[in-house]
Amino acid sequence: MIDDIMRARRSVRVFRPEPPPRDLLLRMVEAAITAPSASNQQPWRYLAITNRTVIRDLALAVREAVEVVVTHLKSSRKAAFREYSDSFTCFAEAPVVLAPLWKRSSLLSNLLDNSLPAEMRATIDRMEETTGLVGSSLALGHLLLMAHELGLGATCMTGPHLADDRIRAILEVPETWNLLALVPVGYPAETPGPTPRKPAERVLRFIE
Repeated sequence: MIDDIMRARRSVRVFRPEPPPRDLLLRMVEAAITAPSASNQQPWRYLAITNRTVIRDLALAVREAVEVVVTHLKSSRKAAFREYSDSFTCFAEAPVVLAPLWKRSSLLSNLLDNSLPAEMRATIDRMEETTGLVGSSLALGHLLLMAHELGLGATCMTGPHLADDRIRAILEVPETWNLLALVPVGYPAETPGPTPRKPAERVLRFIE
């Protein structure tokens, strides 16, 4: 049951060294691309990184970005942020790191002439950017659920965005694509417990 999978999935950050076979990674991506997307544009691509040097370089880029941030923090906050930011590089020891990419929609903006008011053009720009981001995020949710179903561990990491430019350069991400997250994947070497969730009644509001 999908409900059981959703409730049992955990964010895994510690992995056994052996890499999962490629066919399991392919099944994860096959699950991801079943996600819906506006106008079926499917604004996603995936990079699967197993090269240890590349993974090391990504982690180094994130650590260096963290240090830049630390220099601009109040002294009383530096140690706490350094400790918190350790989680930004937990992908460093994963056997595989997936880099989901997303592309903004340009379906409507390509049809516009130059007479559209600037305010509406800005609204359409925001809509098209959100459209690509939402679709790719839905696909990432599918991917994480399939990882759990296959006996793999994974987690979605946005902390590495501190080094977004460096990561894009290392992975040679084309200019028209954006990094969604980094997703370390492997066989779990930990069994995290459930984390608290706000009850549905607290996050749902009816407008009647």
